[in-house]
Amino acid sequence: MAKFSAKFTISANHPSLAGHFPNNPIVPGSVILDYVRWFMAQWHASIQIKTFVQVKFLQPLRPEQAFRVCIVQISPDHYKFHCETSEHKLVTGVFSITEKS
Repeated sequence: MAKFSAKFTISANHPSLAGHFPNNPIVPGSVILDYVRWFMAQWHASIQIKTFVQVKFLQPLRPEQAFRVCIVQISPDHYKFHCETSEHKLVTGVFSITEKS
């Protein structure tokens, strides 16, 4: 089964942070999932995420905090993923894929 990972950092200037807990910002979960989606598209250009089947947010991510996206294929059309910092897991989940049209 395929397995891959990459490291990212969300800039403190990211537009989603302005209204997301001013003076104590955390990265919105949707932004983290966008990075999962983007990374999957970079790794395998002919497929795309169809739906997130399961997602569980465990810890907040702060701007400028490095995190790793890890993805492993568990069946022909499903992948498990998690995002983690050096200290803890941020989010875990499963998504299904489809061929790009």
